[in-house]
Amino acid sequence: MIDPPPVLDQIIRSQHRSQPVGIPSLCSSHPSVIQAAFRHALKTGHPVLIESTCNQVNQFGGYSGMTPVDFVAFTCKLAAEEGFPLEGLLLGGDHLGPFPWQHETPEQAMSKAADLVQAYVRAGYTKIHLDASMPLLGEDPAQPLPPPLAAQRTAQLARAAEEAWSQMESTIPLRYVIGTEVPIPGGIQQHSGALGITSAVDVQETIQLTRQSFHRLGIPFAWQRVIAVVVHPGVEFGSDLIYPYDSTAARELSLFIKSQPNLVYEAHSTDYQAVSALKQMVKDHFAILKVGPALTFALREMLFALEMIEREWLSHQPGIQLSNLSQVVEESMLENPAYWQKYYPGEAASQRFDRRYSFSDRIRYYWADRRIQSAIHLLFANLATRPIPLPLLSQFLPVQFQSIRSGSLSPQPHELVLDGIETVLEGYTQACYPT
Repeated sequence: MIDPPPVLDQIIRSQHRSQPVGIPSLCSSHPSVIQAAFRHALKTGHPVLIESTCNQVNQFGGYSGMTPVDFVAFTCKLAAEEGFPLEGLLLGGDHLGPFPWQHETPEQAMSKAADLVQAYVRAGYTKIHLDASMPLLGEDPAQPLPPPLAAQRTAQLARAAEEAWSQMESTIPLRYVIGTEVPIPGGIQQHSGALGITSAVDVQETIQLTRQSFHRLGIPFAWQRVIAVVVHPGVEFGSDLIYPYDSTAARELSLFIKSQPNLVYEAHSTDYQAVSALKQMVKDHFAILKVGPALTFALREMLFALEMIEREWLSHQPGIQLSNLSQVVEESMLENPAYWQKYYPGEAASQRFDRRYSFSDRIRYYWADRRIQSAIHLLFANLATRPIPLPLLSQFLPVQFQSIRSGSLSPQPHELVLDGIETVLEGYTQACYPT
């Protein structure tokens, strides 16, 4: 896979020469999202950075059912199928730390977190986000973890990563990201006023304390591998709202990082930002742009649009079994509410709307359900064997309709879905690789 120094280090050097270059970081395990990423990269010639989280992929399988080794094999297989060279692939671990075990004692949780980090490193991940910011059992959950303790635990995880890497034959050094964003991963849950932006003072404290902890634990060399700090730049999304980026409000942050010659910012929750906002974020040194739910949101939009086409086109034709995809999804989510219930408060009607259309996109946890997969296969089969009329493409998929008319896109259902995802990816390409 790709050697991170030429890619990530070059971005940092460019940023500190006031050249607005960045890289999108794709946080998704959905095969269609990853497939679309490889296809798009083949067209643009840029590398692909794919990340998995500690909840999604860990030594116990995570909610995806994959260990780090499994995820690497899964991603490389998709790359091979698309003809994408592995030299262009960079894998990262997101929020690697004790989060999945925060209801266990610090000793138990940190032991598992160290094993997690080592499993990622041994599997071939080279970009490692170390996040030990959350309180564990016996620590006040209502208060942020004291910064010195968070820094100490971050250094412990870095030492575990270095130990695993030193036992490998790899010549590709690791790169670390430190810090964490304030809002919960996956979007905020309710409307509020303006979001708080991380202060430059807090960033400076995080850097100083973490550097000191690296030295205290005897791994000063590992500090040279730290390339980015996660901060809150004031962007976020919820079920039905988007907080746009405000460059003026983030000016203090932007100016501060320029004084740190080997560091840039990593921005989480950049989903649904306008392309102009993403471009400005890269100019302001938020050089690593994390995106996840917006990609599977686009996937859901395309699938539901295809189901609407299916209903309009085939519901009155004899002998046709419709997929009823959206209803199958609804039934699956109601039967297993664990992934959406605490994120969608309110009345039943509001919850139903959020399950289908929320920007938080909790549907992404359900696509692997066998019944849903069967419905998607039936949907694709129905529309593949009975070509979609152009008026319906224009009605429900107007962007793809134009590409079909120009001859650059096939009207096959799966190709349409991938194109919808690529539309989101194109915005990040424009932001990170200015021409």
